[in-house]
Amino acid sequence: MAVDKFLVEASHIMMFARSIADDNQIYYDGDYAKGTEPGSIIAPPTFAQSSAQFDPDYFLRPKIGEPWFGSGKEPTGVTSSGGGGGGGGGGLHAEQHFEYHRHLKPGDVLSAEVKPGKTWERESKRAGKLTFSETVTEYRDQNGELVITATGVGVRTERPVDQ
Repeated sequence: MAVDKFLVEASHIMMFARSIADDNQIYYDGDYAKGTEPGSIIAPPTFAQSSAQFDPDYFLRPKIGEPWFGSGKEPTGVTSSGGGGGGGGGGLHAEQHFEYHRHLKPGDVLSAEVKPGKTWERESKRAGKLTFSETVTEYRDQNGELVITATGVGVRTERPVDQ
């Protein structure tokens, strides 16, 4: 995902924290947060991922009037094409890592740039060749300073796994 501008707002931080059932006061209570090491409200881990909602082309976001594959097995009746780079396998999100260079705070304006990372292969008895690839997203603040580096790892299988 590539986001030109993502304004970090205190209300968004609070709603995100509530959505993940984390009631740590540092995410919503300014008076409490003043007495903590960061000295202000900060965003919870993984908050930067919500920037996807500011990207109109984000592939996991449902689009009005278009079928949506969703996150379950054929939840909306849309069937998978069995994609997998011509091998008839599939793909999945295998890992996600976040490296924080500083706390994300209300008032920050983030931009995100996506870059390719490493790629490697392994052999699997059940799925054939597994191709792993990293996607690195760098989140920078309004001053161009690096705030968060997010690394996602995807894996594609050569063939579907027999069940």
